[in-house]
Amino acid sequence: MADPKGFLKYDRELPPSRPIEERIRDYREIYVEEPEEHTRQQAARCMDCGVPFCHSGCPLGNIIPDFNDAVYREQWDEAFHILRSTNNFPEFTGRICPAPCEASCVLGLHSSPVTIEHIEKSIAEKAYEEGYVKINKPAHRTHKRVAVIGSGPSGLAAADQLNQYGHEVTVYERNDKPGGLLRYGIPDFKLEKWVLDRRLKYMEEEGVHFRVNANVGFGIDARELLESHDALVLCGGSTIPRDLPIPGRNLKGIHFAMEYLEQCNRRNAGMTIDPASEINPSGRKVLVIGGGDTGSDCVGNSVRLGASQVTQIELLSKPPLERTATNPWPLWPMILRTSSSHEEGCERHWAILSKEFVEGEAGRVNGLKAVEVEWKSDPHTGQNKMLEIPGTEKILECDFVFLAMGYLHPQYEGVLQTLDIAVDSRGNVSDKNYQTSHPKVFSAGDMRRGQSLVVWAIAEGRQAAEAVNQYLS
Repeated sequence: MADPKGFLKYDRELPPSRPIEERIRDYREIYVEEPEEHTRQQAARCMDCGVPFCHSGCPLGNIIPDFNDAVYREQWDEAFHILRSTNNFPEFTGRICPAPCEASCVLGLHSSPVTIEHIEKSIAEKAYEEGYVKINKPAHRTHKRVAVIGSGPSGLAAADQLNQYGHEVTVYERNDKPGGLLRYGIPDFKLEKWVLDRRLKYMEEEGVHFRVNANVGFGIDARELLESHDALVLCGGSTIPRDLPIPGRNLKGIHFAMEYLEQCNRRNAGMTIDPASEINPSGRKVLVIGGGDTGSDCVGNSVRLGASQVTQIELLSKPPLERTATNPWPLWPMILRTSSSHEEGCERHWAILSKEFVEGEAGRVNGLKAVEVEWKSDPHTGQNKMLEIPGTEKILECDFVFLAMGYLHPQYEGVLQTLDIAVDSRGNVSDKNYQTSHPKVFSAGDMRRGQSLVVWAIAEGRQAAEAVNQYLS
């Protein structure tokens, strides 16, 4: 193990954030770079447990104690190769993963868990800095052709793995640049896009082909693509957002979160935004409906754009500060989480039911009629039941509303309907070991499992690639 007494010597300590008044004026990552000695001390806290629950907590199965020990010994090359053996993109997960591995760290039973995510990012950046990341072209080619549809985290992971197996891989992306959610969903202050472009450059040099503005199922015939390839991997994500069909939904100023986030990322990249469709809440009141990460990203962008007020509401009750008896370690802790965006300026409310959007001038929204609710367990069914609290009706003033209530299922029009791909009871692509109802077509990521984490998408892409490779062999 790294240091037998490391967890006694050192406390958990994350890199400090840049001051709020500084970071809300730009879109750079918020954390201050720490010296290597700090990372070594944090790695020294790892106890190298007899049963390392962090392995099972990580969807990728990262071999965490081993790379912690290598970091402590300053063997960064070794640490990187251990990490890279299970994770194609540690530079991504080291920045944007909610770290379920840390939630299941054994040290967390009686102390604070190891800062695994920070260590992972440090290993990845050290590897690029020292040249441990190299162009790794496959030793031989199988001459099997695979098309990966979608260039989000699952599509990139599948393409990377399939290319290393020696197959000819082409990634089809309907947008103008590859990256999917990583490029046009996650804000730059969480993942600067040079990090993504750096990795894509390596993948291209290793042999992965990218075709952008390539909308399979519309501009490109899915049947023809299937005929010209030995296998297809569908990684289109869960892209149909949950709507809020209440009176006033058609008013101007109400947008799905991803529409707003994509435009913010395009603006940050220096792209031209059509003034007629620009969403800019500068000097205006913003209401975010939905309390998850996507809603938090809307908050951070709105603060940076100079919104006069940002409010976020959630239908469910406010989570507890600590684990409850029904949510023990090593399960994912269902507790209150405050993101860096929340710290930058946001009023949060829980157990709020949206009733009706209020119309202002020129057909624009200027408020939301809402009511407080309470959740009670039904003694007959055991299920939670929502009850409105009389006398709590109110109007929340707003000029812009961003709907961040999650996603329902993948888009059916296009590939899925053209190839007659079966879906399950939840509306996601149905499969058996990542193979869909068509034997040549596979699926991975949110399109298959439903809306989930980037780290799960990468894991799915890797596993789907293994299934494709077995099929082609």
